[in-house]
Amino acid sequence: MQEEKPVRPAKRVQRRDFIKLGGAATVGFLARGVVPSQAGALPRLPSNPVTPTAMPTRNLGRTGYRVGIFSLGGQAAIEKPNNAEIAVPIVERALDLGVNYIDTAARYGGNERWSQRYIGEVMKRRRSQAFLTSKTHERTRDGSWKLLEESLRLLQTDHLDLWQIHNMSRPQEVEQIFAADGAVKALQEARDQKIVRCLGVSGHADPEVLAEVIGRFPFDTILMALNAADKHHLSFLEKLLPLAVEKEMGIIGMKIPARGAILSSFTPPPPGEPSPPSRATQPGTITMREAMRYVLSLPVSTVIVGCDSTAQLEENVEIARGFTPLSATQGADLERRTEPIARQALFFRRWS
Repeated sequence: MQEEKPVRPAKRVQRRDFIKLGGAATVGFLARGVVPSQAGALPRLPSNPVTPTAMPTRNLGRTGYRVGIFSLGGQAAIEKPNNAEIAVPIVERALDLGVNYIDTAARYGGNERWSQRYIGEVMKRRRSQAFLTSKTHERTRDGSWKLLEESLRLLQTDHLDLWQIHNMSRPQEVEQIFAADGAVKALQEARDQKIVRCLGVSGHADPEVLAEVIGRFPFDTILMALNAADKHHLSFLEKLLPLAVEKEMGIIGMKIPARGAILSSFTPPPPGEPSPPSRATQPGTITMREAMRYVLSLPVSTVIVGCDSTAQLEENVEIARGFTPLSATQGADLERRTEPIARQALFFRRWS
């Protein structure tokens, strides 16, 4: 595999650049017309007729797709066992409200792959309305192909719009996926065979690992953890986001509410009860509206959020509908307010 030139150090995002980055989302590559690089036997790009009037849209990098700024994540209620009565209506309602991008992964919902199962119940009827994505957590070619075949079956579709390498966290994983029998080989083969449209990578833990990955291969998208506490530890905003913007990738933000731990409405469990995934021990410090506005003021294409109920979904879509960018002062204020809870808001980062 031919490698690109070594990765240049990413530019640090200074406070004064906060609005400049947000403006890029409107006047830069996220807004201008693009020509899809893919052509062939794949169906036309999905189209949800509700999206243009439901919320602002942005380009998903170079893919040629216009994505609503709020997208549905496949976790929360959508990955819980035996939860179809809640999960399936959330997916249905998301499409009704104009969501046109749905994220899931082979790992969501454990060995039963609950997330893919629930989403598949809707996709078998409404596949043409959503840009459908999934991920492989395997690092080998053969393991990834096995997961892709299973994902297509459970999602009740014959293709994915985006297939991603899931949660790149450690330097040794980089060598694994780029080996001759690594996961990148499976991604390339699936794209060549018109089983997947676009290729991506995701990660939460270390910006340097992801910078190395996107420097070695021209992925179409990157799914990265970004929230208002980002700058306080291993900042993706400072070290990774500028590099992804430079490469004109589709940039998807995740972990916006940190599974609720960044929100002032969060109630930690009483002593003695199991800790939440975030290991949060105190309420957060900002609202969901503030959390979404912070990330959407950056040059991301969309944000994905898992929802526990249709009411929560509707609230998030309403926030997206009324989105206005933060000023530099407002952004700095949210960063200051999240500093005391940075550890729980960034629980997914590498801390040792």
